[in-house]
Amino acid sequence: MIVNEQVAIDHGLKKDEYAKICELLKRTPNITELGIFSAMWNEHCSYKSSRLHLKKLPTKGKQVIQGPGENAGVVDIGDDDAIVFKIESHNHPSFIEPYQGAATGVGGIMRDVFTMGARPIANLNSIHFGSPQHKKTKNLLRGVVHGIGGYGNCMGVPTIAGQTNFDSSYNGNILVNAMTLGLVKKDKIFYSKAAGLNKPVIYVGSKTGRDGIHGASMASASFDEKIEEKKPTVQVGDPFTEKLLLEACLRINGRRLNYSYSRYGGSWTYFIKY
Repeated sequence: MIVNEQVAIDHGLKKDEYAKICELLKRTPNITELGIFSAMWNEHCSYKSSRLHLKKLPTKGKQVIQGPGENAGVVDIGDDDAIVFKIESHNHPSFIEPYQGAATGVGGIMRDVFTMGARPIANLNSIHFGSPQHKKTKNLLRGVVHGIGGYGNCMGVPTIAGQTNFDSSYNGNILVNAMTLGLVKKDKIFYSKAAGLNKPVIYVGSKTGRDGIHGASMASASFDEKIEEKKPTVQVGDPFTEKLLLEACLRINGRRLNYSYSRYGGSWTYFIKY
């Protein structure tokens, strides 16, 4: 396929972003390169509209073991224990397909916690919907609540607290913020940086299909009357496979194998050093 500005826009990029890509590469990107940029330069992965505000938040302190830059944050709670926590928003996916959108948001943050070496022990959430009188609110509320609770129950992780608000300003898109807490010993924390040559790489995940394609770049999209056409971009959760992955990762940690983890667009890559 010949890549041009319109193809870039169809991939969720803006005109100035496409111009920047051409400037960085000193040429027109090929379709594979464009796909990578579209996946990494969206709201979900790069926080391009909110990073300015996120940088204003405090991230350092005596009890902070790990701030921004890893799969999850880590705070020292004493007695050689630490809490690992992660918050993720899944607003667009949940507005399009409330059950799976909310469920995969929960699954994503639990994954980010246990790949740091911690066992997830609790889920929390903050969810915001439109007016109770709006025609979509009832269905969105039911689907999101069931998605959050259902995925956590399948993983054996309880939802211990939540916050729910209703306001007409959310009629056009809802907010679904999920949080997971995990417990880990301070000497058992694992990080995502891999080092060394000739190390085995294990690519792990559930069954693949067409669901979830362009799901990350969709986070930068605006909604219109064609919103139903975007349903295939929402991933379908598989908590039972993730439960197996959780136990496998914690077993690896227990054997003190050195591994790191990275995620791009929903895929999991592990670098194992024996």
